[in-house]
Amino acid sequence: MRLHRAYWRELYTVEEGDHLTGLINAAKEHNIVFYYALSPGLDMTYSNPKEVATLKRKLEQVSQFGCEAFALLFDDIETEMSKADKEVFQTFAHAQVSVTNEIFKHLNCTNFLFCPTQYCSTRAVPTVSNSEYLNTLGNKLMQEIDILWTGPKVISKFLTVESIQEITETLRRKPVIWDNLHANDYDQKRVFLGPYSGRSPELIPLLRGVLTNPNCEFHANSIAIHTLAHWSKCSSDTKIHNSISADIKLETESEDGAYAEEAPVCLSKNVYHPRTALKNAIVDWLPEFFQPKEAYGPISKPHPAVTMVMPVIPIIPSVNTCMSLTTSTTITTSTSAIKVLETNQLQALAEVCSVVTGTDPIQLPNVVMNSLVSTTKIVTNDTIPNPIVSTVSNITLPSIPVPVSSIGIPMAMKDDTDYNASPTDEKITEITDESNKIDPVESHDETEAMPVEEEPIVQVEISKIKPLNNGDLMSDDSYPIIEPMECNASPRHAQKCASEDVVMSENVSSSSSAGSMQEGSDVSLQSNTEMVEDSEVPFDKTITANDIALLCDLFYLPFEHGNRALQLLNEFNWLKSNAFVLSGYKRKSDLGLAKPEVQEWFQRSEKFYALGQMVIVLAKKLADCTNRELCYELFSYVWDVTGVITLLTGFVKWLALGHFPININSYTQGNYTWFSKGWRDTFSSGDQEPWVFRGGLIADLQRLIPVDSGNDLFLYKLPDIPTSSFHSIRPYDHLDEQRVYTICHASCRDGSDCTELFPEHLQSIPADRLLGPFLTLNPEFCLVMEDSKSELIGYACAALDAKLFYRNQEMCWLPAMCLKYPMSLLTSGENLTQAAIDSINHFHKFKYDCPLEVLNSHPSIMTCCVLKDHFTSDHSTAKRLVTVLLAALRSNGASGVHVCINLTDRFMHQFYSKLGFVEIHRDPNGKVYLGRNF
Repeated sequence: MRLHRAYWRELYTVEEGDHLTGLINAAKEHNIVFYYALSPGLDMTYSNPKEVATLKRKLEQVSQFGCEAFALLFDDIETEMSKADKEVFQTFAHAQVSVTNEIFKHLNCTNFLFCPTQYCSTRAVPTVSNSEYLNTLGNKLMQEIDILWTGPKVISKFLTVESIQEITETLRRKPVIWDNLHANDYDQKRVFLGPYSGRSPELIPLLRGVLTNPNCEFHANSIAIHTLAHWSKCSSDTKIHNSISADIKLETESEDGAYAEEAPVCLSKNVYHPRTALKNAIVDWLPEFFQPKEAYGPISKPHPAVTMVMPVIPIIPSVNTCMSLTTSTTITTSTSAIKVLETNQLQALAEVCSVVTGTDPIQLPNVVMNSLVSTTKIVTNDTIPNPIVSTVSNITLPSIPVPVSSIGIPMAMKDDTDYNASPTDEKITEITDESNKIDPVESHDETEAMPVEEEPIVQVEISKIKPLNNGDLMSDDSYPIIEPMECNASPRHAQKCASEDVVMSENVSSSSSAGSMQEGSDVSLQSNTEMVEDSEVPFDKTITANDIALLCDLFYLPFEHGNRALQLLNEFNWLKSNAFVLSGYKRKSDLGLAKPEVQEWFQRSEKFYALGQMVIVLAKKLADCTNRELCYELFSYVWDVTGVITLLTGFVKWLALGHFPININSYTQGNYTWFSKGWRDTFSSGDQEPWVFRGGLIADLQRLIPVDSGNDLFLYKLPDIPTSSFHSIRPYDHLDEQRVYTICHASCRDGSDCTELFPEHLQSIPADRLLGPFLTLNPEFCLVMEDSKSELIGYACAALDAKLFYRNQEMCWLPAMCLKYPMSLLTSGENLTQAAIDSINHFHKFKYDCPLEVLNSHPSIMTCCVLKDHFTSDHSTAKRLVTVLLAALRSNGASGVHVCINLTDRFMHQFYSKLGFVEIHRDPNGKVYLGRNF
């Protein structure tokens, strides 16, 4: 089906005609009816004979190409007629009917579709049965013409027999369902790989047909088309007994009880079950991954996008593509039977986690919802004057300008090869003009790196973990899908005092898999002093049905997440909510002797790591997929979710250290996340259009990270080509000291190597000045980033209280440095650079002079550095590292952090600006303070 809007009058060129003819002929060869659709409603004058003649001429041309089926689409257009049309036609519906009937007679074809302007229940004025527009179509449009209908919503979760009967009576004919269930062009973070569901096969006799409007990505539609075909051959669906459904809902908090239901083993061929259909579709889709196909050019997403302009008007999306570039008329709804949300309520509900991926200028879909409060602090139902009711059945989006809430735009990267990432937090070494003339040196430290002992690694015994019962696709040549959670929920009791056993809180989503770990669990209780990322382990790169099942779980359907997607949400939230049990645990002690609740926390963290590792393995397999077309279409989505897994895993590893107060939950529990009151119910009910909840699973996971106003930190540029190299974040260990010193040395000269500035015996002085205090005084707030080969590529360090940090330096760090670098070095006769002289004087003449205005608003202090080659190839590395560090600070009650750089440090200013830091103070000594709230 080919769509035209603004250019509907233009005839095809000879070359375009040849291409279209080939497509039509190919469809005939495969017994497919090819419909050619045209959308003339944007600017057509219905009463003008010349306009009608132009429309006929265009469709006649396509008819000569061999097309025998046509469609006229009048969706998402202005309903106000022109002055000329008002003089001829009684209503807008009469104008459309007149033109459509004339075109139908002229073409003399048997297959003809018509898309009305009121194409779903929410756009019927005032209701479906009382709509003058729809009744006019039913009475006046020729009976041979089929009418398209999307259901109760633009994107409908359910289609019921009653709703179809109602529209059938109004249109005086059976409708053709235009199904947007799998359409994804309103959200660049979502692709829908779940089965066709929410429509009973009992509807089939009541319909003229179903036309699916699937994902923008061609290869992503295999599941949608396959399961729809399966559905079309069935006559009934499975029924869940009411009492059983109620029990399931109590256990899983599922909306309809279907989540925990396993597909029956023996099922008649004429009975449709979504899980059975999904399994069959995955098996048939699997061979496509091994078809040798090439793809060229950088990775890009096919979604329609426009350059972001502020403010943005939330436009109701088009039924054709689920997002229209045109303005739709505001439809009023019946207030007697329908609750309407006020603008501020809708915006409070539709908090947007701006996770747009792309190149500058940043592009966003037209449909944008945002929060009136802040980018992460959202008003809950309890605080809204008129609480949002999850049973609302019809909501019209207000057509008023709504500004985007704090969407950060990264600075353009300067084309300056003399600079690299160099974060500094205290007074930076002054570089003389002569020093600046020195060419940058590659990141190599002449001093020999100290040997590093291998740390014991937390490992999960895969064979001992219970495989999934839900959607298991076990095969002889594939490994089982790992179930990272038990099924029984931990008990809820009243909070006990510190001397009594601590009760683990359980906040479970629509999954039966998050629950308590028993003391007798078969997972090893090995104790290890540090959480260290596993080294890259060889794995079978062959994609299996289990991998595709995981992919489908991560990107399921508009109104529900898949099994393991819910596990990720539930397990991370459980670990974060119950981290307080670690506050008194001594990390170096034997875990086997720890309290049961501490053992349970570490057991579930290990299983969370295992689940995250499955996602990373999936991404690596997809990156090496033989079918490059399929890989290029889907890799961006998997890359995005893998990046979020990196953040979550890094934060959980930091939580495992236990460096936070007992009241950590008062700092880390978001006001409006997947686990907030009413969120899940509203998301899964289908009462809201899915574009209200932009971002899908990726955004839901990001919202659980305790960082306010962090939207800019989630803006990443996609890799140009699929990559199997992924980074990991973990807490700093003392064995990392030499390697992080090397990284600091390689970039402390405003992003460049500083070897030339210091004699051989003073090579460590820059790192001792800029990094050493953090590693020595506050190692609990030091994080490192590793590449896929477990090589350190960056670090981020912070101190919770800058004033206390500098005071401790004066007491503990500076005396040691004065002994290490005595003043006699300045009179030794050696020809030292100004940078070396300033560094020595720094230790002996240290003066704490951070302005109070900086400390009052941004009391914490930090530093961050990522090696030049890694940062230039992927700016997201620094963003992810800083995100985890900010989350660690937030867990301790901090909400503002600053860095201090030289006024002349151009690259570092740009580096921190990309991380969301803004200038807050500039002193007369050439120092600039940059701050960020979180």
